[in-house]
Amino acid sequence: MKTSVLRTVGLFLVTASLLITLKPADAEAWGRTGHYITGEIAQRHLNAEAAAAVERILGDTSLAVATVWMDQVRSQDDYRYTADWHWVTIPDGMTYEETEKNPNGDVIRSLEENIELLKAGGLTEKEELDALRFVIHMIGDMHQPLHVGTGEDRGGNDVRVKWMGSNSNLHRVWDTNMIESWGLTTTQFVEALDVVTPETVAKWQNSGPRDWAAESVTYRDTIYDIPENNELEWEYRNKNFHVVEKRLIQAGVRIAAVLNEIYGE
Repeated sequence: MKTSVLRTVGLFLVTASLLITLKPADAEAWGRTGHYITGEIAQRHLNAEAAAAVERILGDTSLAVATVWMDQVRSQDDYRYTADWHWVTIPDGMTYEETEKNPNGDVIRSLEENIELLKAGGLTEKEELDALRFVIHMIGDMHQPLHVGTGEDRGGNDVRVKWMGSNSNLHRVWDTNMIESWGLTTTQFVEALDVVTPETVAKWQNSGPRDWAAESVTYRDTIYDIPENNELEWEYRNKNFHVVEKRLIQAGVRIAAVLNEIYGE
């Protein structure tokens, strides 16, 4: 990656107009801002056919806004069946194939199934809309490393920490706290992150959901390397934010790759 928020944040803060405080997000995967970032990046990497299909399906809703829909409906009766589609458990030393599968589904199986539904076609407008919104959200979820959990602490939700002096948990730190600590808008983040070379984009896109989950597992050591007092400050953020950056941009370009494959010529 040619640049990063860590190296470019100073450029964004040179004028008062960029000193923006973001509204705290709900307890969602990546938080609302993180998902918006993946959606805006994906929009930039769609081919013409996929962009037209997305516009047809979503109508006046942007791809970025559509990425958070799955979190918004998870508690509604009609969508309670998707509650376990946001995460997967892969214990240390195991592959997904070796794990005991959740009968309610998980982010890997459910993502693969919905991608296949879109590829097969023949869906009603509502079915296609839902499947598209499931896919773009679950790709984002899978790239937040703690959505691929060990099975021991609910993906870091049970690890209570202090974030810059305020109560939080390790999952929320990675979903939301680190992103919001920069005080940048979604567009500013996208401008800082979406500078990877076409060669890197192609390499990242030459993979699938099981690869993406395996990547998330590789970040566990650094994620759980926290002080004994569980107080996380600037040092933790600055040491780990490159992972957040990489996973956000990877999620965005991979959302685009999936949609380009489904809807492109």
